[in-house]
Amino acid sequence: MPFNDYLQFYIGGGWVTPLATGTMDVIDPSTAQAFARISMGGPGDVDRAVAAARAAFTSFSMTTPRERQELLEGVLAAYEKRTEDLAQAISHEMGAPIGMARANQVGSGAAHLRTMIDTIKHYSFERLKGSTLIAKEPVGVVAMITPWNWPLNQIACKVAPALAAGCSMVLKPSEIAPISAMIFAEIMHEAGVPAGVFNMINGDGPTVGEALARHPDVDMVSITGSTRAGVLVAKAAADTVKRVHQELGGKSANIILDDADLKAAVQQGVHECFDNSGQSCNAPTRMLVPADRMDEAMEYARQAVKHLTVGPADQAEVDLGPVISKIQFDKIQTLIRTGLDEGAVLVAGGPGRPEGLSEGYFVRPTIFGRVMPGMTVAREEIFGPVLCIIGYSHEDRAVEIANDTPYGLAAYIQSGDLERARRLSRRLRVGNVHINYPDWDTGAPFGGFKQSGNGREYAEFGLDDFLEIKGVIGYGA
Repeated sequence: MPFNDYLQFYIGGGWVTPLATGTMDVIDPSTAQAFARISMGGPGDVDRAVAAARAAFTSFSMTTPRERQELLEGVLAAYEKRTEDLAQAISHEMGAPIGMARANQVGSGAAHLRTMIDTIKHYSFERLKGSTLIAKEPVGVVAMITPWNWPLNQIACKVAPALAAGCSMVLKPSEIAPISAMIFAEIMHEAGVPAGVFNMINGDGPTVGEALARHPDVDMVSITGSTRAGVLVAKAAADTVKRVHQELGGKSANIILDDADLKAAVQQGVHECFDNSGQSCNAPTRMLVPADRMDEAMEYARQAVKHLTVGPADQAEVDLGPVISKIQFDKIQTLIRTGLDEGAVLVAGGPGRPEGLSEGYFVRPTIFGRVMPGMTVAREEIFGPVLCIIGYSHEDRAVEIANDTPYGLAAYIQSGDLERARRLSRRLRVGNVHINYPDWDTGAPFGGFKQSGNGREYAEFGLDDFLEIKGVIGYGA
């Protein structure tokens, strides 16, 4: 991908020169070299973008659901025309293998747009309760802070419900994976989104993210990121009592029950954990297996990882690309060494880069066995291709281990008895439970319990969170 400058922001329906003067290189993690440059915004840029969104809200909030549905349909059509551009951007900015970037990364954004188009067709924005009208109205100006690991997934599952609700918005994508968001802004412009309804600025969290969270004319902040970032945004937003919608970290348990096909469950669990190079907040990173079958589970896991190929994201046959950055690479290496120091059994992988990959942020797919629940690698969100296999003595103990975490985003259950899995799902303190590795469902609510955040995304659950509820008493008298 040739080196390009992306030095403007999209504000008020057009591309403008930022008020702040700083710039930042965007690094391709497959090469550790810069391939693009962006401007870094400041508080003045935030003020300008929020003012544009506030001005646009008055009229856009009065549009009909049908008008907003047609707008979403136009966005989807424009998005689909830019599929390859988006895939190339994501592959270079965050290291997703190009096939995965096309099918999963870009495909996820399109899926959210389609789901929201279907949702708004059937959604009830008003109903009478006796003589009182119950109206669901747009929350207002929304600040959106999105992450680098699934850039378009998280942009689309915020922008789509915001548009459907009648909100205006300011998007701040991750500054280390911003190019797909720049293309997304071009898509919004081509689709004819009214001026000021969608605005996009680049910048870091402490400067632009915090200014958005504190801004008195922002009515809601929707953030996807680490729990640490979510806490900072919530604190910054508190003084203005705005809504804070968070999708944060996870350390998801994958409970393989004693009636499951152990080999199939373990080997698919390895692949599920290592998808996107382990850089998913809901990745099943803690595999719980019957303790008396630990040796079998470790051998099945070792066999599964032998067939995974790690390499540059532009190579079609690659299963795992690099992790996003040197900071992330160094963090993962430290945690792998900590796992060894604390006595976990190394099943596969380990410290360092895979053989033959001396440049770029490539991590050896690593599996630890005989992990104790209190070990660091079993407690911390590693956000890389590292799997912990933990033994349990009986089902109640598996539930205790699964729930013994500050996080509560997702959990996974593998069982040959569907009724047993259903009963177990009720005992897990998480926002999503996946039984026997189901297909991804954009109609399911997505979000977490505990320190994994609050609020929900996807379909009507996401739309609900971008709406206020108004009661008009006497409306039907």
